[in-house]
Amino acid sequence: MNPWDPVPYSVTPSAQILARCVASGVLCQEDLDAVPRGTHVFSPHLLEADQVADMKRQIDEKNLEMELLKLEKESADVTHSFYLSRRFVTLQQFTSQLQGVLREQASLRQRLMKPLCQQNLPIVADLHRYVVELIGMAVDLIENLESKVKITRSFTSLGPSMTSLNNALAQILTLVTEVEEVSRQVQQWKDLQHRMVTNNNDSSA
Repeated sequence: MNPWDPVPYSVTPSAQILARCVASGVLCQEDLDAVPRGTHVFSPHLLEADQVADMKRQIDEKNLEMELLKLEKESADVTHSFYLSRRFVTLQQFTSQLQGVLREQASLRQRLMKPLCQQNLPIVADLHRYVVELIGMAVDLIENLESKVKITRSFTSLGPSMTSLNNALAQILTLVTEVEEVSRQVQQWKDLQHRMVTNNNDSSA
């Protein structure tokens, strides 16, 4: 209801307050008449700003909805039952293959733990000499293999030694540079002394 519209047989509270202000001299009738009597009391710029803010809010809401839809679309491939079932089948196949590999490894380990031949394997007498030589060669091979393994394992402990060697080499190079500088200075001093002696001999002659 517009407070400025006259209501027959009734006086609104705002009209009473304005009447008291006019009677006391706080307001005058000209100021009241200058007030617009339309419902749009606010400035049109404020209304436009309010509309712009409302439109921005709606745009932000739509952008948020679009982002949610994009996220849902991207995650649909992961959470969809079709893709999940395919991945589950692939995982089952991989698990079965892994179980087969483990079973083969267990059987292979058992086969390796068993001797390849019986202890009482008969050998022809003519081949005994070759068997003895073969056993000696196998022993030598095992010893060489153990030494190679020890050398290979010692490679991991060569890091600090190489660092110390590099530091010593750097110190030696520094000392060589200093010795070369001292030698150059000594040579210059010798040349200077030789020239001085030569000049003294020439002057005395």
